Amino acid sequence: MKLRNVSRQAHEREFHNAQESRLGMYTRVRMHGSRDSLVKLAIVWAVIAVYFVAFSAGVVAQDVKVFVSSKAGDRISPKPALRFERDRDSSTVKFEINDGITYQKIDGFGASFLEAGLISINSLPRSERESVLRALFDPEKGAGFSAMKTVIASTDFMSAGPFYSYDDVPGDVAMSHFSIARDLGPNGLITFIKLARRYGEFVLQAPMDYPPDWMLVDVNKNQDVNPKYYDALARYYLRYLQEYEKQGVFVDYLSLFNEPDIYTKIPYNEIGALLRDHVGPLFRKERIRTRIMLSEAPNREDAARNYPLLLDDPGARQYVSVAPYHGYDDKDWDKLLKLHRQYPDLPLWMTEVCYAYDAGTPKTMSLPRFDFEDGDYWGNQIFNDLEVYTSAWIYWNMILDEKGGPWSVSQIHGNPDPNVQHPVVIVDRRTKKVTYTGLYYYLAHFSKFVRPGDIRIKTSGSLDGVRVMAFKTPDGKIVTELMNSRREDVEVGVTFHDRVLRLKLPAISITTALWSSKSVQAEAAERAQQVKSKTGS
Repeated sequence: MKLRNVSRQAHEREFHNAQESRLGMYTRVRMHGSRDSLVKLAIVWAVIAVYFVAFSAGVVAQDVKVFVSSKAGDRISPKPALRFERDRDSSTVKFEINDGITYQKIDGFGASFLEAGLISINSLPRSERESVLRALFDPEKGAGFSAMKTVIASTDFMSAGPFYSYDDVPGDVAMSHFSIARDLGPNGLITFIKLARRYGEFVLQAPMDYPPDWMLVDVNKNQDVNPKYYDALARYYLRYLQEYEKQGVFVDYLSLFNEPDIYTKIPYNEIGALLRDHVGPLFRKERIRTRIMLSEAPNREDAARNYPLLLDDPGARQYVSVAPYHGYDDKDWDKLLKLHRQYPDLPLWMTEVCYAYDAGTPKTMSLPRFDFEDGDYWGNQIFNDLEVYTSAWIYWNMILDEKGGPWSVSQIHGNPDPNVQHPVVIVDRRTKKVTYTGLYYYLAHFSKFVRPGDIRIKTSGSLDGVRVMAFKTPDGKIVTELMNSRREDVEVGVTFHDRVLRLKLPAISITTALWSSKSVQAEAAERAQQVKSKTGS
């Protein structure tokens, strides 16, 4: 029976009215002894019973949606709906979710726009290219990537031409020759971003490896920024944002430098001076809406050690909106947690990580990786970062070809040859085959179901090889991610408001479970009221 959309109180009034009507009929039957009335009475009782059962089910029971990706072959596959129940099995290991204790707000998940990626999908037939973009950015039919990196001019995978900046004319402090023409080309960044935006919305953050060479002390011997060009560099950032916005692309966050001291050899105290005295005041004067990220440390330890040098300067700190870092060290989450506790109001973003031989990936690992099982490694990385209050998680190369390229080469700028890396999606430019990696599926379980604005909530419990993390959406839904890194299936229970959801997690898998917190809370309140009524208290 389909219940009308009325309040619980209204249903109770109708139930009591029906009871009174039934009692009145019962009295008339007693008085007149009518056989017909007895039949009618039985029908009324039956209708009331069905109505009450349906009413109760509508309030206290609900389906839990479940999606699974696994070594066995599931790929974000919907499974039969489950329901919460009373806890009758004390032997099952349980994880408890408490939506009364909240942590960080999520800003998004994604990867990076780079020329190498567009070169790769441009080698496909148009329909296949669109399928890849849909799989990455469509929140309904794909992964729904919601936080993306672009870059300010050249990096190691800006492969559509030689190393470049937006103003290569020495001494052009007025930026008279500033041009983003390359980014508008068939393999350019703006072209790529606009193709993606047809399928979904996302925020953009942009770091810079190097300013124009002429702004450096000496590109060959000392790649620090010459302080006499700090004002010119501030204008360079400004023009970048303005020219992109003229093309309909708003950059939400700008990072002053990518991996300082690995690329541009500028110390953090000078980054602070550049921000405090040049970039920040200019952006404020020009009413720039783009928010500033501090810079992007190459690893967690570097961020924890160096960021306070800038953040403890109130003049610089006032302009910083996010503290981004890279995940290449695969350790030191405790140091990142300490950084969060030092500056709890400053969101942390993990903005770059990948497999790359040049970044320490052992040569014994064949790249790129085509196996699903590798996703388990990346799923654990995401869990690790989110557990120390990271709000966004962005991988490096989103798309590469079957050789882990094409890469750009500029030895003087730290872009080696070869530079084989691992992407989220592999495009074989010879056979036109597209492979969605294990990384893609594990990342998609987060990006698709955990949306910007969701809040991480407390989860407790432990079982070797199993991890559980939960989030609450602004409209009260619960999103729970469950990873099983074991090589055998595992049964677990998820406890929420004294009710238990039982799940079987396949070997090497990630499972997403979705439900409404309000329905489960209503069920718990109903049960409490029943207990109170029985005890008479």
